Amino acid sequence: MKKLNISLILLAMMALSSCSVIGGIFKAGAFVGILAVVIVIGIIIWIFSMFTGGSK
Repeated sequence: MKKLNISLILLAMMALSSCSVIGGIFKAGAFVGILAVVIVIGIIIWIFSMFTGGSK
């Protein structure tokens, strides 16, 4: 059983290049970061418009 786990790990290490895995993680992280910033800015604009536009 232990030999099977080691061979699966070795197969995964050979099949996946570490650079491509890390690149995918950073691309996903950058996308999530940009999305979070856009959402926070949208919420701030929405709250600001509630205070300025609601007093008519």
